[in-house]
Amino acid sequence: MTSTPFIEPDLDFIAEIKSGAGPDLKKCYQCATCSVACTISHDDHPFPRKEMIHASWGLKDRLIANPDIWLCYNCGDCSTLCPRDARPGDVLGTLRKMSIREYSKPAVMNGLLNDPRKLPWLFVIPAVIILATGLLTGLMNLSPGGEQIVFARFFPVSLIEMIFIPLSVAVALVFFLGIKRFLKDMQDTYARLGKVDPGPIDVKAFLATLVRQLPAIVRHEQFSTCSENKGRKLSHMMVAFSFSSLAFVAGAFVFALYVLNSHGPYDQVNPVKILANISGLALITGSLMLIRERRANARQAGGKQGSGYFDWYLLGLALSLGITGMLTQFLRLADIPWAAYSMYFIHLLFAFNLVAFLPYTKLAHLVYRTVAVAYYHYVKEN
Repeated sequence: MTSTPFIEPDLDFIAEIKSGAGPDLKKCYQCATCSVACTISHDDHPFPRKEMIHASWGLKDRLIANPDIWLCYNCGDCSTLCPRDARPGDVLGTLRKMSIREYSKPAVMNGLLNDPRKLPWLFVIPAVIILATGLLTGLMNLSPGGEQIVFARFFPVSLIEMIFIPLSVAVALVFFLGIKRFLKDMQDTYARLGKVDPGPIDVKAFLATLVRQLPAIVRHEQFSTCSENKGRKLSHMMVAFSFSSLAFVAGAFVFALYVLNSHGPYDQVNPVKILANISGLALITGSLMLIRERRANARQAGGKQGSGYFDWYLLGLALSLGITGMLTQFLRLADIPWAAYSMYFIHLLFAFNLVAFLPYTKLAHLVYRTVAVAYYHYVKEN
């Protein structure tokens, strides 16, 4: 006589989902409205209906390392149309947050980034690192002087490299180790669900799939198929464009410095400078649009749920980066040295936050979503 397998719900997992997505998770009665509304859902892929029942039952092992939860771009159609206000989109958003926390180590960093009471430390830590490194090495000049405001006199490029290069290497290592575990766990999850043979991944085929899927991921193509909240694509694209363009600008200025031996500040008519200004304005505008949308979402939820600290931290960081970056430039052009140098230092604190805490914030979506979507299509194609 064979024993019948029992489901063992993870009650702490259920409670955490409800704390992040709202208390109405259990209101879901599997009417399938969300699957009808979602263009990702197919006959053999009842998305996100199956994710809702797995979440209600506390089946953590079927969700945290499941690439399916990353297919959703959180347009919100399913939450808008849900007749029971169970908010499937917010449940999926909470699951992705939990997945990021699972794979971004060390765990102490997640605690630092998910507790609003510890927010001051996110700026005290980089301030101490920057000031201590600058003063101990003698590279930082607290009285830069000169007829023209040149930020490199106050905070030399060599000092920036001394701090940000090791920081970037550490962040890359955190992502590498997280992705390695993530791929293995996704494979194990799909194997348990009978979707894939848990043999070794063909790295060449996987990378080829990733390259093919990358344009659609970058363009947020799934947003175009949404109906109720299609307008949210613009704000997401503006912020995504800003970050990618500003990364290109930073690379261009590094190339100019080390290859062309060209030092700033650059004229406002410089093409790269124009792109930087456009990107900065787009970052501010897109962040403000996202903030407005998040507030509207909170009102729609009737106060039972809204964007949590995990969401607001990134929005605040993006907006602050844009504002301090533009103010730094305006104060330099206005020739107010003390204000320009002070604002530049504040901007560096936000830049440090962006780089150092990248694996632990919502921006980690850029990495884990890309890997998950690539793996999902890799399985389908192979």
